[in-house]
Amino acid sequence: MSELATAIDNLADEDPAELPLAALTEQLVELHWQMARLQAQIARRTHVRHSSN
Repeated sequence: MSELATAIDNLADEDPAELPLAALTEQLVELHWQMARLQAQIARRTHVRHSSN
């Protein structure tokens, strides 16, 4: 989890206004993809926790 927090901190340190449009677009696509993956893992863990009670 600390790697995830570090990755988010690194993103927070960037100024998106300084990125070229192509790089910003690429980052946005990748961030949405990674967010969907993270949400899937949250849902998976929520389901396991809910099912075991």
